[in-house]
Amino acid sequence: MTTAITVPALPESVADATLINWTKKPGDPVHIGENLVDLETDKVVLELPAPVSGILKQILAQDGTTVTSGDTIAYIEEGEIADAPAAAAPVAAASTPAAAKAATPTDDKTLSPAARKIAAENSVAAGDVAGSGKGGRITKADIRQHLVGGSRRHEERVPMTRLRKRIAERLLDAQHNAAMLTTFNEVNMAAVMKLRKTHQDAFVAKNGVKLGFMSFFVKAAVAALKKYPAVNASIDGDDIIYHNYCDIGIAVSSPRGLVVPILRNAEHMGFADIEQQIIDYAGKAKDGSLTIEEMTGGTFTITNGGTFGSMMSTPIINPPQSGILGMHNIVERPIAENGQVVIAPMMYIALSYDHCIIDGREAVGFLVEIKQHIEDPTRLVLGL
Repeated sequence: MTTAITVPALPESVADATLINWTKKPGDPVHIGENLVDLETDKVVLELPAPVSGILKQILAQDGTTVTSGDTIAYIEEGEIADAPAAAAPVAAASTPAAAKAATPTDDKTLSPAARKIAAENSVAAGDVAGSGKGGRITKADIRQHLVGGSRRHEERVPMTRLRKRIAERLLDAQHNAAMLTTFNEVNMAAVMKLRKTHQDAFVAKNGVKLGFMSFFVKAAVAALKKYPAVNASIDGDDIIYHNYCDIGIAVSSPRGLVVPILRNAEHMGFADIEQQIIDYAGKAKDGSLTIEEMTGGTFTITNGGTFGSMMSTPIINPPQSGILGMHNIVERPIAENGQVVIAPMMYIALSYDHCIIDGREAVGFLVEIKQHIEDPTRLVLGL
């Protein structure tokens, strides 16, 4: 019996997807539930598992093809298949040095789809590359670094991924359709750093997660958004939509580009909840398992360029949001305090905002509110 392999229903708001990597070729045995191909959308990469076991009879849509829900892309001839054979003895694999060097990691599940493609094109064996991904998974960047580190010169032209295209479109859209300005302030991080040092062990023992800086800034942002609701609003045509909740996006770097998963109802989250959710999102971003739902929506965004050493930047708002807070590197600098020059751990913070609905007074006041809560973190605990 022949079974058609069709594109499943795509997540809401996703019109189509691109086939980026077939893991099987015609004639290969397939087990039920085994991934056949990766589907890349504007936001996430989805796996398409085999609905039945058998032999992959025919592939109708090759890598790079754009498909929609319901499209037939392959056929499987149903039937029982033997379990995967054991790996060949090392002596057989090494019988010819040339063959060993040219062996490609097509079926190596430790490689990401993009890495597998580049490795195959350049005859790179998975065993020769150290993986930096979750669980030692080899990423595209790992393969490129391996090639650059080799003795041969290398140049590669690759099409932009759908996610990278979407990021570019949204950033350009923000610049073209918003009267975007950025205002700055500086924050003395000494009080937060002291609080973390004093209570870190107890916090970890109780919650199983470390107390980071991001939870303080999320809590401070929630307090500031309540005081300045326009920063938490968005424009829809000729209307301004004010939100009585804070769905805060946290910009996270991933191998495929910048993604912004959402902390839903951050106003109801505790410090440990925030830290754990961010850790979970970072892990999902790294292995590409974030869902559309986890990245959809959001009323405000926080991005932390300080993790990469950035001293100052002007972040671009994430439409249709009207504001984004930029955190930066913490640097010990001389400042004036009570008439004395002291060395303090200082951070520059930035708020980029849409001047169409946020006035300068509100933007400056918002950052001052952030500054006050971070420099006196007891305000966050007491709700002041």
